[in-house]
Amino acid sequence: MKNLKLIIIAFVITAFALPTQAQLGGLLKRAKEAVQKEVEKIVEEATTEVTDKVPDVVTGTTTEKTSTVSAVIPRGTKDIYVSEAGSNRNTGGKSDPYKDIQKAIDEAPEGAVIHIAEGNYLGKLNAGYIEVKKYLSLVAGYSKDFSKRDPARFRTIIRPPADAGGTNANKGLIDIYVRGKRTGQILVDGFTLDKGMQNKYVSLETKNPKFIAPEGLETGMLNPPGMQINQPSMRGVTTVGNWLIHGDVEGQLTIRNCVFLNGSHFGIQMGNIGGHFNIYNNVFLANRMAACEVRGMNKDVGEATVDFHHNTVLFTWRRDWVPSNKDMGYGFRFMTRVNANVYNNIIGCSDFAGLDRTYVDSDKTKEAQRKTSAYDNLFFGNIEADLTMPSGGGKFMRVFSDMFEDVDQLVKANGNREMTDAEAKSFTRAVDAAYLKAFLNMEGSSVSTHNPNSTENIFRSALGMNMRGTESNYVSMYGNAYPLAKAYDLFGAMPKYGAQAGF
Repeated sequence: MKNLKLIIIAFVITAFALPTQAQLGGLLKRAKEAVQKEVEKIVEEATTEVTDKVPDVVTGTTTEKTSTVSAVIPRGTKDIYVSEAGSNRNTGGKSDPYKDIQKAIDEAPEGAVIHIAEGNYLGKLNAGYIEVKKYLSLVAGYSKDFSKRDPARFRTIIRPPADAGGTNANKGLIDIYVRGKRTGQILVDGFTLDKGMQNKYVSLETKNPKFIAPEGLETGMLNPPGMQINQPSMRGVTTVGNWLIHGDVEGQLTIRNCVFLNGSHFGIQMGNIGGHFNIYNNVFLANRMAACEVRGMNKDVGEATVDFHHNTVLFTWRRDWVPSNKDMGYGFRFMTRVNANVYNNIIGCSDFAGLDRTYVDSDKTKEAQRKTSAYDNLFFGNIEADLTMPSGGGKFMRVFSDMFEDVDQLVKANGNREMTDAEAKSFTRAVDAAYLKAFLNMEGSSVSTHNPNSTENIFRSALGMNMRGTESNYVSMYGNAYPLAKAYDLFGAMPKYGAQAGF
């Protein structure tokens, strides 16, 4: 893995910093060949069966690999049931469930537990989102008759269609705004949130060689908000900057056993008004900006806390497709006014860095009181760094896992490391082989030219207008959709680290 990391760093330096396309060509070819050799080592057995025994991180015992969820479902003030085969004129009982999650939420008393069967749920009138404005539990992943629960097998999905951008553009697929009780509980358990059909992607049929998708991918590049790519498109009408889970919460929030897929603007981006967020045993794949960001919304440090653990976070993409001036592309972000613990995660293939701790409180006293830790995490193939820090000179300092214990801002920093080659070989069997190969073999260039003596610029100068230059950009991959069916293979792919199958 160390060799792979060095190859990726060398590639980034050569691909995104050279002044001429001529220089770029030879170096890109050599970088591509080096990466290709490493890729072949890692993904050559990607279609074989993964390890069939994994430890349960709760009990410490070893069990057969299944996707059974063993976390305790809370007792609520009322049990309400939702099924695609139900009716909103029903009572919400197990034998006569509602058909819509939003209907169940609206009818539920505070403290209720809403049980949701497999299916794709799009909210009231198929608007493409659901809103939570009270303390309750959403427990998904049941069979149609509610006799069994297995979120990876009985998939409860919120996957808006191509035209949903007109109705959900300002909402998270799950939008949570609740305050008033520091001890109030909200649970989101067992959902798959996927914007892969709503996002706009470059078509696989494009004739422009600069935008042809790598072999085996199901879409071309993501056409992101704010910087459109003028090419034939597929799926969504446009890509809107909404979230997978969004909102501000006061209380005890738990998000677990979920899949966050193809988010065009964060996987989770939330505010903690005060209380504790426990985000664990989730899989984050192909999300733009960051997989998870939780900011503090209190004047005092310590009132807002977050634990982010046993998650698998892969392929987090930067803000825009243009490779120069890269911005964002983080797994987890340490934000101000929040005490955060990040541990036992797998964080890999981040477009920028696995972890980001560049936000610093302007109040030096409060910054000194802030407690952040990252320990016992596995890192894999993050392009720029495993952790970014402020450099003090307006730039980012790039830190890899073997240096975490020297970072003063991390209270606890032991046990972080890169995957070994053997671990990577085993783990990547659960990753979509074509997507991983395309990422590790990614190439790009950004070339700017300016000719002050061109006819256009001489004319513009004579008129007192600013002169202009041209810019040419190329990347082989950016935010392409990750296949939904492969996401569930990552539960239990690595013992002790990342999302486990035995929760």
